[in-house]
Amino acid sequence: MKVRDFMITSPVTVSSTTTLRELLQKLVDKRIGGAPVVSDSNKLLGMISDGDVIRYLKPSTGRVYDFFSYVIQTETETLDSSVMNKLETSVGQVMVSKNLYTVSPDDPLERAIEILGKHHFKKIPVVDAEGTIVGVISRGDVIRQLVNSFVLNP
Repeated sequence: MKVRDFMITSPVTVSSTTTLRELLQKLVDKRIGGAPVVSDSNKLLGMISDGDVIRYLKPSTGRVYDFFSYVIQTETETLDSSVMNKLETSVGQVMVSKNLYTVSPDDPLERAIEILGKHHFKKIPVVDAEGTIVGVISRGDVIRQLVNSFVLNP
């Protein structure tokens, strides 16, 4: 079994200039938990997940900085103000772009399962030899296919 047999071939993607406001609307409308971030030529730049957004939007807590005799205390931020202040941030500022794991359409399914399991990812971008996004494969895709192949039709 190959990745190509399980992957979504028309993935929802975003650009690095997409705002978090636009991204959140897309995640809700498409009922997905993340998306590949691509260039104008559809080259993979990074990944953005709902978890990345939640971690970014989390309000900052008040802190006390003591510089010997000079003390600074920062205010605790509310969730409302944190979200409102950060919605226009670009995806490029929040996305994960280092240590990206990808698979090829011709990789064995076992490779995708290994990455999904080991790193607790929800989805992996599928790229061709030039780094162009050609699909995504998610845990749900794998589970659905395994159920169809081995549970319902053994």
